[in-house]
Amino acid sequence: MRREKRITPYFIRKLESVEVKVPKKISELLSEMARTGFQGRKLGEVVDVWEMMLKDDVVILFGFAGSMSTTGQWKIVNWLIEKRFVDVIVSTGANISEDILEAMGGTYWQGCHLVDDEDLARHKIDRFYDVFADEYEYEEMESLIASFMETLNPEYKYSSAEFLYLLGKYLSGIGVKSIVAKAYENNVPVFCPAIVDSAYGIAYIVNRRRSGGRFSITIDQMKDFEQLVEIKRRFGGNTGVIYIGGGVPKDFIQLTAIGASITEEGRYGPPVPHKYAIQITTDAPHWGGLSGCTFEEAISWGKESRAGKNVQCYCDAT
Repeated sequence: MRREKRITPYFIRKLESVEVKVPKKISELLSEMARTGFQGRKLGEVVDVWEMMLKDDVVILFGFAGSMSTTGQWKIVNWLIEKRFVDVIVSTGANISEDILEAMGGTYWQGCHLVDDEDLARHKIDRFYDVFADEYEYEEMESLIASFMETLNPEYKYSSAEFLYLLGKYLSGIGVKSIVAKAYENNVPVFCPAIVDSAYGIAYIVNRRRSGGRFSITIDQMKDFEQLVEIKRRFGGNTGVIYIGGGVPKDFIQLTAIGASITEEGRYGPPVPHKYAIQITTDAPHWGGLSGCTFEEAISWGKESRAGKNVQCYCDAT
């Protein structure tokens, strides 16, 4: 005899088991996962909130941390740019330099983390956990960036967005369809607040040594932040954020909610929180770091809205 379903304040939404069906679209699977549990549910909810952002036509700021391009993810970002699923990108230097290696014809190799790293060094092979790269190809990528830097005006103070716009134009012109090239072609600004912490820093040193110290360019991080804050001010609360990982890209975007509140007189006004927020991360909040910081904590700062749609998925972003 089947028991009557109890009515309680907690039995609101029925869990639905995933049905095995062949063929099945990825979109169908994700929709079903949103009605299950644990992080599979959260991944499905990420898609739901992203769809809400697109339907609401908010400006989507995309924080892209880590070294994801080495794992075969950079063409996904190119697709997001082309389809206008993101409007502004804030990235680590790694993600927008290491994609150039493959875009210019280089190769990343599936390797193994259980390996003799001293032997890899003897073979001039760089390791990214279980991915291998040819150090000679990596140096070719850095040399290409160094060649671009030589075309810049040493008297001008560039923001990273201005610098990367020109790099995108340069790479697009020679057929290297990297993330910044695709962003240039689609008028999507790319910011990199810690740009020197990557191949860009090495490329700068290459030019300094070649020129006997005469080479010079300036990337103004304060100008960088002001330009991103101005985007936030222009669109106010009509913004959504997506964080792949955390780190500098996440906090740089989060701080715009505070920066946009500063009045023309330099006074603090009410924060301008983001309307939607998504994060995919492996970092936990109890360590106290920004990468694992929850959106609930961000509400206390005024960076996220209590009335907003937020979802955090704890999984490897690859």
